[in-house]
Amino acid sequence: MSVPLPPGAGLENIDSDQIKTFKDFLISYNKLTEMCFTDCISDFTTRNIKHAEDKCSLNCLEKFLKVNQRISQRFQEFQMLANENALSAMK
Repeated sequence: MSVPLPPGAGLENIDSDQIKTFKDFLISYNKLTEMCFTDCISDFTTRNIKHAEDKCSLNCLEKFLKVNQRISQRFQEFQMLANENALSAMK
């Protein structure tokens, strides 16, 4: 038995920007997961995660997030400079 969705909760109300943002998030998440798994997990002889594998995966995730944050900051800085230059060129 399925529960009916309230009015306005259907997929028709989700705009394409939200869908694109979510797809981009999933692509990044999948890339990160694959990259860290490939780099950190090496022993498939046991179900248990070794301490070194656990630590490696956490470091991988932390580094990835910090790099993404830094790239975003730099992009914003360059965008602000470009906007300021465009404004000064218009004057």
